[in-house]
Amino acid sequence: MIPLTLEEVAALTGGRLCDVADPSAVVSAPAASDSREVLPGGLFVALAGEHADGHDFAERAVRDGAVAVLAARPVGVPAVVVEDVLDALASLAREILARIPGHTVIGLTGSAGKTSTKDLIAQVLPELGPTTATLRSFNGEIGMPLAISHADATARYLVLEMGARGVGHITHLTTIARPTVGLVLNVGTAHVGEFGGREAIARAKGELVEALSADGLAVLNADDPMVAAMALRTRARVLTFGTSAHADVRAEDVRLDSFGRPSFTLIADGTSAPVTLNLHGEHHVSNALAAAAVAVGLGADVGKAAAALSGAVLLTPGRMQVTERPDGVVVVNDAFNANPDSMRAALRALAVMAEGHRTVAVLGEMRELGEDSRDGHVEVGRMVAASGAAVLVAVGGDEADVLAGAARAANPGLEVLRAADRHEALAVACGLLRAGDVVLVKGSHSVGLEETAERLAKPGTGV
Repeated sequence: MIPLTLEEVAALTGGRLCDVADPSAVVSAPAASDSREVLPGGLFVALAGEHADGHDFAERAVRDGAVAVLAARPVGVPAVVVEDVLDALASLAREILARIPGHTVIGLTGSAGKTSTKDLIAQVLPELGPTTATLRSFNGEIGMPLAISHADATARYLVLEMGARGVGHITHLTTIARPTVGLVLNVGTAHVGEFGGREAIARAKGELVEALSADGLAVLNADDPMVAAMALRTRARVLTFGTSAHADVRAEDVRLDSFGRPSFTLIADGTSAPVTLNLHGEHHVSNALAAAAVAVGLGADVGKAAAALSGAVLLTPGRMQVTERPDGVVVVNDAFNANPDSMRAALRALAVMAEGHRTVAVLGEMRELGEDSRDGHVEVGRMVAASGAAVLVAVGGDEADVLAGAARAANPGLEVLRAADRHEALAVACGLLRAGDVVLVKGSHSVGLEETAERLAKPGTGV
């Protein structure tokens, strides 16, 4: 965090100090919108949400070490009171960036793989200089400014996820953190219900490269036609990645081991180097190529980038997080979120990991598909039927029924079970798991299957 006095915070945000005994008190730790994550010396950002109002937790946050609260009204403890807390948070993030000399912002977006790719970039770029990256999946108008607050004056590279729920959202984020590098991973079906179609998703994702200046760098997926077409929407230099022969940064000789971990030859700048990933699933090849393209585009040595990718580890849980229990049960926790594209990738990985073992798919509803929801669940049901899985546990309400029905119709020999929620899913899975099984747990975040996966990964559960 760039240290700021409360007086400075008020001036930057257009706020007024309230119940502040010492205007020169310094905010020296990052901002947080969750009172449970406040650090001593930090700033608590009080936001009114759908289920809770952060103002109600202001006293607790200060008691736990916050210097003050960024609030929309007086809260009885030291506060900077502003007209709009989100706007004030954005202003604070802009000022933090302005106080970091010579920094480079790498913005990345896409329908799938943002967090995994961000984590890979964060482990490759330190070769070039100190790097700060988005926390977990903090990628919107709240999370991205909070992530920026974690940067200090030594940061040279800031790797920021930029997510969107509609057209115009990424443009807004680029006014907070103007990118020098814009990476677009893919245009898929995540949040398609909110956008209204893939064409609208493409328009929204392309806002990132439109924000680049002529001396910037657009990194685009050559294997995705909608992303490749974004080269026409930017003034910046374009660098492509993919498995296509015409990609600037590409992979050849892709192989998977028995745990679904990819190896390949990285080719860029007329140089080749071997990469062996510690991540599970062939889809991580594209993520790794994207990370390599960013690094190479910023001047990294190809061999060093390949070595860093080979040494990279999973940083964010809930994304193809593999745990092998003492009894041989392998739990694949990919439960952070789901859409048909990510379901396909996860089921492919499950099939590779089978290697003669029985496979079980515990799949929750995909709740952000809008009018495409029924078709999406039918599609995933058929994917399960074709994957070779022995058992499907479909979790949720009506759409889970659709998924289960489609799977059963496509493969009458598939054992299909139903669970109403994450608790019942745990009970059902515990009742069927055998030593040596490989079980995939995946669904929309709101289904809550992360908890199910975490409990299944504990030794001895359900066997």
